[in-house]
Amino acid sequence: MPEAPLLELQEVETRYGVSQVLFGVSLVIARSEMVTLMGRNGMGKTTTVRSIMGLTQASTGSIRFGGSEVRGLQAFRVAKLGIGLVPEGRQIFPNLSARENLVAAANRRDVADPWTLEKVYRLFPRLRERAGTMGVELSGGEQQMLAIGRALMTNPRLLILDEATEGLAPIVREDIWKCLLEVKAAGQTILVIDKNVAALTQIADRHYFIERGRIVWSGTSKELVAAPQVQHRYLGI
Repeated sequence: MPEAPLLELQEVETRYGVSQVLFGVSLVIARSEMVTLMGRNGMGKTTTVRSIMGLTQASTGSIRFGGSEVRGLQAFRVAKLGIGLVPEGRQIFPNLSARENLVAAANRRDVADPWTLEKVYRLFPRLRERAGTMGVELSGGEQQMLAIGRALMTNPRLLILDEATEGLAPIVREDIWKCLLEVKAAGQTILVIDKNVAALTQIADRHYFIERGRIVWSGTSKELVAAPQVQHRYLGI
């Protein structure tokens, strides 16, 4: 019998007041898989993430994590089940040092080989160098590394990155992709929201495209590379 997906959305609809944003969104992420959600700005990517996390409650549909229904749960309860979020805008604690940001989020979660401060420093050596620096004084790239490290310190079963490399210099983006590939190789399940198709088809397993709150295409990296019309239509590239 095949193993159940770690995350499964079925026909999810989400509204902000009377305005509907998601229209029957369905997607699946298997354990140890890296999946992307791509689309232009304002098409429902962040609302999908917020619906998964319980930050914005979906009005209908099913959101199952680890085999259990989580739609309707409060956000802190969803997070406690093992979903680590790197939010759009990073949202690190500006008046805490880099080290304090990391240890504030620490949760061993009874895993065999947990993320520790030392493991995060090995993944992002720059954070070791900047350990005593206040969050507000870090560069954008350093803040993103810190946000990823902070999420990993919760030892999540699923890591979600919303706008993973937006606004970062190309060399920093490359560092982020390399680190995510290393994290994936260790067995981490990852959902990435980003628009960098060239990089993501090199490191991710499968991809979903969203347009006006609906999933309009899904496929493997090989299938996406072979479908430039999909990239042009839904990303404008």
